[in-house]
Parts: sequence; structure tokens; C-alpha cells
Amino acid sequence: MSAPKRFESSRRGSQSSPNPSPRALGIWFAAMIGAGFAFGLIGDRRPFGEGLFAHPLMMLFAAGAAGILVLRAIIARPVPEIIPERMLLFGCFAALAAFLAGNIVAARLPVF
Repeated sequence: MSAPKRFESSRRGSQSSPNPSPRALGIWFAAMIGAGFAFGLIGDRRPFGEGLFAHPLMMLFAAGAAGILVLRAIIARPVPEIIPERMLLFGCFAALAAFLAGNIVAARLPVF
């Protein structure tokens, strides 16, 4: 007698997901990089206050999370069906790199 295979069919079904939309991926990366650069440009001024949660980097990731929640509400489907988890993470790392680049640019700009 063989062992029961209770969970095999449910695991196999959860592994298959539709292909991500290239347009959605492009919009995700462009939005995260643009927001990261913009928040990096204003990072030294601390426009939201001096606290930890008011730091522009924290606000950047809060805005990204809000964008994901809005996307989830609009499409009425799980976000990983549109943008895979790995691409969400890569978008966050790209936003972090853009934030640092914007911070460097802001530090080197002349003050008028």
C-alpha cells in the first residue's frame, strides 16, 4: 500500500500562475525608480519631520505599499498574478538605489 497523497494536487495547482504583464512590470519599475529618485532629492531637507517614520526613505516605502494596495483594489485580483513577488522585491531595491542616487545628486547641487 502506498501512502496517501492528500496535498499533492493542491500544491501542484498553486505553483502555476499566469505570465506577468510586461506593461505592469515596466510601470512598477518606472514608478519605483522615479519615486526613489524624487524622495532622494528631498531627503536631506527632511520635509516630513525629524522622526524615524518621517524619514523620506520610510515615506518612499510607505508610498510603494500604498500603491500596491491601490493596485490590489483596482484589479480585484492578487497582486502576484500581475507582478511576481521577486519583481516586487527588485522594484524595492531599485527604488533604494534611486533614492541613494537622488541623495548624491542633491548633495552636489549648488544651493541658490
